[in-house]
Amino acid sequence: MVFTIHRLFTFLIMYQEGQREHPKSRPQHPMKKRRGSIRKLATEIPDISASAQIPGAPTLPARVTLHPRFHSRFLQDDRDITVYVPPQYEDQPDRRFPVLYLHDGQNLFDPSTSFVPGRTWRVAETADETIGAGEVDPMIIVGIANTGDHRLAEYTPVPDWKMGGGEADKYGRLITEDLMPFIDASYRTLDGRENTGMGGSSLGGLVTLYLGLKYQDLFSRLAVLSPSVWWNHKSIIGYVNDVRLNHRPKMWLDVGTAEGRRTLADADLLERRLKAHGWRLGSDLSYERVEGGTHDEASWAGRVGPMLRFLFPAT
Repeated sequence: MVFTIHRLFTFLIMYQEGQREHPKSRPQHPMKKRRGSIRKLATEIPDISASAQIPGAPTLPARVTLHPRFHSRFLQDDRDITVYVPPQYEDQPDRRFPVLYLHDGQNLFDPSTSFVPGRTWRVAETADETIGAGEVDPMIIVGIANTGDHRLAEYTPVPDWKMGGGEADKYGRLITEDLMPFIDASYRTLDGRENTGMGGSSLGGLVTLYLGLKYQDLFSRLAVLSPSVWWNHKSIIGYVNDVRLNHRPKMWLDVGTAEGRRTLADADLLERRLKAHGWRLGSDLSYERVEGGTHDEASWAGRVGPMLRFLFPAT
């Protein structure tokens, strides 16, 4: 009976992830099916005014710019990149800002492209609120859209013998060798690992943990929300145990108490392994068990503020 219940739970989690990969059952963002190259945009200064909102994406918040069809040398699918800049970006034209890269970019800003239509992480709104309150340093936030059918492959470090996957290394090269140079050339960024973070939820949390440790010389702040520790028999735990640490990224880790018993146990296990390898609660590690928290955009939206306060506290 226990085995049957476990298989049913695993199926439900995979069904949800599968639905995130196959959003064809609902209307698509008009830019999603188009292909092309973003290279010409790399030399342009982004227009962050209201007029920059392209037709078909009228619901983007203020100071959020869409760069459609970003092309990489390492993965075949182009993807939309969405960039938020803080109010100070316009008010202080000589100032540079730290950068936070977030996966599943279509769920962060625009209600018309989110996995659950109308529900986003409210990243721009929460960033504006926490920055305006003096709680968080002003920052640039880059949303990297997933590519639907290939999301599972790109967000998993190693293949699973049943489900495939295992292209996170290529996705990491897309971020570090193609996207980051584009963002640095197009926006007033602060360089250096101390000014660069990465984050995501579910499989996005898994790939954040993997790439954040692999590229610890590039990223110093990681937001690991509801991570899919279960992938490939929890192989990420072995990676945490084995990876050589020259730098220890500051890490936000969380899980909702309504995400399932095994998900909670997996997050607890990850926290224990991180502490065993030198992370310290309250210093470079925050672990939050969110009471009543669920595995969806609405719940993750409520965690954005505390995550930003921990990773990017006002200085």
